[in-house]
Amino acid sequence: MENVNLHDYQQKRKEVYKRLPDFWADLQDSYYALLDYYPFTKSEVDEIHSVTEQIGKIYDKTARLMRQLPDDIFYMLGYSKEILPFLRHKTIESEGIIRRIDLALTKDGWKHYECNSDTPTFIMETHHVNGYITDYFNVKNPNVESEMKLSSAINHVINKSIKGLDEPMIVFTAHGDHEEDWKTVKYIQSLYKGKSQLISLEDLQITENDGLYTPKGERIHILYRQTYPIEHLELDQSSDGTKIGLALLQLVIDGKLIMFNPISSFLLQSKAVQALIWNLHIEQSDVFTVEEHEVISNYFLPTFLEPDYFIEHKLPYIEKPAFGREGDSIKIYDGEHSQQSNQNNYSNQVMVYQQYSPLPKRKVMTPDGMLDLHVLVGSFLIKEEYGAIGVRAGNIITGNESCFLPVGLVEEEI
Repeated sequence: MENVNLHDYQQKRKEVYKRLPDFWADLQDSYYALLDYYPFTKSEVDEIHSVTEQIGKIYDKTARLMRQLPDDIFYMLGYSKEILPFLRHKTIESEGIIRRIDLALTKDGWKHYECNSDTPTFIMETHHVNGYITDYFNVKNPNVESEMKLSSAINHVINKSIKGLDEPMIVFTAHGDHEEDWKTVKYIQSLYKGKSQLISLEDLQITENDGLYTPKGERIHILYRQTYPIEHLELDQSSDGTKIGLALLQLVIDGKLIMFNPISSFLLQSKAVQALIWNLHIEQSDVFTVEEHEVISNYFLPTFLEPDYFIEHKLPYIEKPAFGREGDSIKIYDGEHSQQSNQNNYSNQVMVYQQYSPLPKRKVMTPDGMLDLHVLVGSFLIKEEYGAIGVRAGNIITGNESCFLPVGLVEEEI
């Protein structure tokens, strides 16, 4: 797209995304979705899928181990004393319904940066919108089967959970005033084939030790809160000081409410879990098989809870908060080229130190013209199987200003 007229591109982009009124092509007066695509060959997509599933198995095994660990380990990983009573709770066979594995193709091959297991965003973009853009460019969509897989998983876990209930009340929820969250949950609701309601979080009513209710006073049996993180939920208080977030989690523990993504998905949300995995790896723990150690060696980056290893070996590293989001509170230590995030809202959290592996760059067409942007691949796990993939293109630190870059299949180079 090197020779595209910028004004024509801007107009065409508006026209194309206008056909998707339930999508947010622009956010906060800035462009988000790009009218361009990142080309992948089938073999590259197959490799991403394989790597994603292998990494998922490492996390799943780690989750089973973590449920047996003493409380002190959880504090080291950044979990709070308030959330600890809920962490080991498990209601479905899988650790989560949908998780996102972030990957980058480095000079050493594919490397895993982090996992969002509790409230991954980027779902509608990759599973739904991507197909519209590949159609526009007349290329194949590598995610063509992913939406059906996601719908099947959502329907399976919900329908299995409501067996025996005569008139189950299923509610999908998000903050009503947050466009991205609201439209993401609205999209996920559309994938469920049964009867449900879409209700803003602030309109839900909780009665402590009793239940969660709709504004009309109907008891809610299943709450699907795809975009509201548990680390925020635990801080929620009512005007009288009642810790309503913890009260909601207690309803789940007491069997008075079913929640998806389940509480178990939060068990792996801390980025410090990667430090636990890496520590088990360098000790050659028999928790992992020889093959699993090879997966960790190939795809995981050295990660610790202190920076000493990197300082001692004079290696570049990145500091990030255990529960940070959107590139907030991140620092890169790379000799004279050190950088940090513009925002610093999570600086009081447990910090994780990971070997710095720069994101690759690619020329991408944007409403500001052709830009050389850093690219990060988001690859989804639906239960234990691969889902859609997509690319976020932006700065050296992937933050909330990063753009959605669709992906398309191209022919293999001979």
